[in-house]
Amino acid sequence: MTEWHFYEPRDGHRLPHDPLNAMVAPRPIGWISSVSADGVRNIAPYSFFNLVNYTPPLIAFSSMGWKDSVANIEATGAFVWNLATRDLAEAMNATSATVAADVDEFALAGLATTPSRLVALERVAASPVAFECKLTQLIRLRDRHGADLDQYLVIGEAIGIHIDTAMLEDGVYQTARARPILRGGGPADYFEVTEANLFRMRRPG
Repeated sequence: MTEWHFYEPRDGHRLPHDPLNAMVAPRPIGWISSVSADGVRNIAPYSFFNLVNYTPPLIAFSSMGWKDSVANIEATGAFVWNLATRDLAEAMNATSATVAADVDEFALAGLATTPSRLVALERVAASPVAFECKLTQLIRLRDRHGADLDQYLVIGEAIGIHIDTAMLEDGVYQTARARPILRGGGPADYFEVTEANLFRMRRPG
């Protein structure tokens, strides 16, 4: 017989650590670069992130609180998603620090940058994939009672996509070759995508 731990989130989980983001995991990382209206560069990781549409390609991330990334994107209408990889993990983690709005996180983390082509901001030079995005929607989230939350969903359309050609084999992108990292649960868990964990299934019909 399976024994279930059941809880209603409004009453608390009764566990040493909130299991929510450990169960919906691992989650891709939205490593978002932006720039303020005054020209201050910003880069920060968001684990509530994903691709949400093919055509046009839309990506979305959710911010707990009105953070610099959200303010910058609202002001400029643009951002870049940079793929976080195992080689860049420590630098990515450094950009998660809470710092003043006038601090350049690229410099803080020692990240080399390269210009974007279609948006007026920079991307991580060593990241093998980057999406240049234009803001399409910025939504304040609500609970089931209609009360506003201090949580903001940012959706952007990828208008330019950079791929390191070393990630391609016969024109097919090799997911594991980039060694992407994903957020797990708890205070410090991450996972790396490797070829050893690959399995294939084709859709029926």
